[in-house]
Amino acid sequence: MAELLFDGPDWNFDTLRRTTEAIEKVAREDLGLDTYPNQIEIISTEQMLDAYSSTGMPLMYRHWSFGKQFIHHERLYSKGVQGLAYEIVINSDPCICYCLEENTMPMQALVIAHAAFGHNHFFKSNHLFRQWTDPRGILDYLDYARNFLGQCEERHGPAQVERTLDAAHALMSASVFRHRRPAQPSLRAEAQRAEKRIEDDERAAHYLWSRIEAEHRSQDHEGEATARRHALGLPEENLIYFLERHSPVLDPWQRQVLRIVRNIAQYFYPQRQTQVMNEGCACFVHFHILNRLHEQGRISDGAMLEILHSHSGVLFQPGYDHPGYSGINPYALGFAMMRDVQRICEAPTQEDRDWFPAIAGSRDWRGVLKDAWANYRDESFIQQFLSPKVMRDLRLFGLRDAETEETMRVTAIHDEGGYHAVRDTLARSYDLSSRAPDIEVLDADLAGDRILRLRHTLRNEVPLEPREREATLVCLRDLWGYEVEIEEAPG
Repeated sequence: MAELLFDGPDWNFDTLRRTTEAIEKVAREDLGLDTYPNQIEIISTEQMLDAYSSTGMPLMYRHWSFGKQFIHHERLYSKGVQGLAYEIVINSDPCICYCLEENTMPMQALVIAHAAFGHNHFFKSNHLFRQWTDPRGILDYLDYARNFLGQCEERHGPAQVERTLDAAHALMSASVFRHRRPAQPSLRAEAQRAEKRIEDDERAAHYLWSRIEAEHRSQDHEGEATARRHALGLPEENLIYFLERHSPVLDPWQRQVLRIVRNIAQYFYPQRQTQVMNEGCACFVHFHILNRLHEQGRISDGAMLEILHSHSGVLFQPGYDHPGYSGINPYALGFAMMRDVQRICEAPTQEDRDWFPAIAGSRDWRGVLKDAWANYRDESFIQQFLSPKVMRDLRLFGLRDAETEETMRVTAIHDEGGYHAVRDTLARSYDLSSRAPDIEVLDADLAGDRILRLRHTLRNEVPLEPREREATLVCLRDLWGYEVEIEEAPG
């Protein structure tokens, strides 16, 4: 009989090492996962709360909002209203996985399989993370950002740095590139050349006004606003990028602060597009690996029961009429779809063969899932792989709640036409363009009135929330230095 990896709830570093090696063997030899080297760190409750407050990053710069988040989570935790995550994992090379020291050994095994191999493989293989993130350079860049902002506080005062950061943070969600752009230098290279860029800017103190005069002469010659917008690269979807390059009032150090905030916002952009897939992948991986170890006799029945209890709790999906319902649980949806892909590949029904002729009965569920993890995001994954069985199991249906109609209307149920409508509706709900405001810079006449003109394109007839709209415009005016106007256009 195989020797147990651990016995009981207590753990030590030798037990962690032995268990991690066993998990890695199944991950590589059975599932064929490709991961960054792992750096597993055990942290305290307070350190986990601190990680909560700074978006999980280990070298974040100082800002009052992080302290506010720390106090908020700490109060909820101390009152028993909110528990703590069992782990936090960082998309870096090496991949840093924080495990809570209060976890029992079965829970440590679960979170290591979940984060250090499930999330890790997804970070390394998915095309969005490969395109938009720099895992090898992110820690160096964060270290640079923290040191740079500390120097700015010494030179210009904490209040001025805080004001610039406040305005930049307010614009983060509307300051990412949504479409592929020419290759950018790595974050490590960006940090290395940042100081030289600031020195060059300071030596050319009048560079912006010289450019404005040149633009003015060009406009006199061309006589068209179109030429002005073309010279400024308008329309521009990334608000901070435009302000960083063209604001008439920002100092060089402030432009670098905006660049730091913009790079961090871009780094997290793939996670906003892959929550269902990322968590579904991690849940599928830990479930498969730990069940294999249990079948091999390396994990006891008692430990497996504790693991399954936690696994089931994470996957709990309240009904729409449940008091705790807050939408579809991404863990539940992602895991259900990936287990269903495995079933379709191994034991398909006739319905599966009609819906998924390319994979039904192929028995290559590992290859199908690894291809999906690498090449899809939430919207396209749901559109491609959501099956009628999963829709029935999760009791999904379509619902219309329009402002112009007095009552809500059920638009799709469990029938042939309804399955397609539910799948399309659910997929669209994970399209960021339908969830996040679509705001772009439309025009800015630097040689004239200098008014910054924005356009908000309505999605699903949803306008901007008035109070947040005005508060954000205040931040924009602070960074631009002049009036900012925004118009709304139908989608």
